[in-house]
Amino acid sequence: MGGDNKTVKITDILTFHCSDGTRNTIFVQVHTDEGLVGVGEPYTIGPDEGILALLESIKPWFVGQDPSRIEWLLRRARNSMRFPQGPVGWSALSGIDHALWDIAGKAAGLPVYMLLGGRFRDRVRVYHGVQGRSPEELAENGLALIEEGYTALKTSPYGPEWRSLLWNEVLREAARRLEALRTAVGEDIDVGVDVHATLMEPVRAEQLTAALAPYRPMFVEEPVRPEHFPSFARLRERLQVPLATGENLYGLAQFVTLIDAQGVDIIQPDLCSCGGILEAKKIAAVAEANYVTVAPHNPLGLLSTAVSVHLAASIPNFVILEYHGDHARTKARFVDDPWKPVDGYMPLPTKPGLGMELDLDTIAESPPIAWDRGFPQYPDGSAGFI
Repeated sequence: MGGDNKTVKITDILTFHCSDGTRNTIFVQVHTDEGLVGVGEPYTIGPDEGILALLESIKPWFVGQDPSRIEWLLRRARNSMRFPQGPVGWSALSGIDHALWDIAGKAAGLPVYMLLGGRFRDRVRVYHGVQGRSPEELAENGLALIEEGYTALKTSPYGPEWRSLLWNEVLREAARRLEALRTAVGEDIDVGVDVHATLMEPVRAEQLTAALAPYRPMFVEEPVRPEHFPSFARLRERLQVPLATGENLYGLAQFVTLIDAQGVDIIQPDLCSCGGILEAKKIAAVAEANYVTVAPHNPLGLLSTAVSVHLAASIPNFVILEYHGDHARTKARFVDDPWKPVDGYMPLPTKPGLGMELDLDTIAESPPIAWDRGFPQYPDGSAGFI
């Protein structure tokens, strides 16, 4: 970076905490002495203050260093934390990783995917989440998205009050919901199903998937809790649909353990919490060697989408990317260029770096809110998973 053999130095790391009125968002800027500024987005795993405090604490480890030494900087930070990182550490470092790659791309005058091996594909297929309180509403909403040009959707198998139902009622309702959606959108549209890690028992996950299998899901996502890898291996041997998971995992080692256990068909690393672009590239390579495909988790905003698009453009085993249209209606205001899919595909960016900058004025006008996801429980008062 730079001319005359001068080494560029990091001068500061700034954080921005804001809200779109629904949930909070954290952004990162890494500044350099040559005026290049990189942007990133750590996952807001909640409480947000943990991410912000860690970023402030480790800032001195990066200031004064060469931003082009991405592998060294991130590995030094992880090694210096003494204990293996959890989601807070991995999320914070993910945001810094994004910003360092953004700086590298800007310094080279190239989009980030050109630094990751170049363009493997010309556009990135996305799927859109679809919801509905009833099977009929779900079908109506799904059809509307297909008319917008999407060729793939993802939905929950559950109705809004599913925890209050007996299990056999849950199974019947799940089948009704997916049948209605499949009938509405037709046979050729891909439909993923997200159980959202709400079940602990593999046998119940197997029963639920069996009820949905006649409607040919693209995958069933997180049918059991992600922390017990043997459950995934057991399920994968029995399920008749592809098994997907990974949004709650972080770092290469966890994904290697899951893949070694033969517990997954499609991995779903979140680039805002798995370690960032560099770590995700390694995860994708291990997956490729084991004939596992990659469908990144991406429920946040447009900067998260930009980061994921660069990875997806550069890896051969990418299959599809999560995308939410509300990005363009709400969180688009936090960036200067709200990307939108065309006919169900995201065009590749051509600007240097990630190709997206923060709108600092709008961020300053959107302070964080006190938000939580509630405390789900069952009729007997026991706590459920969110």
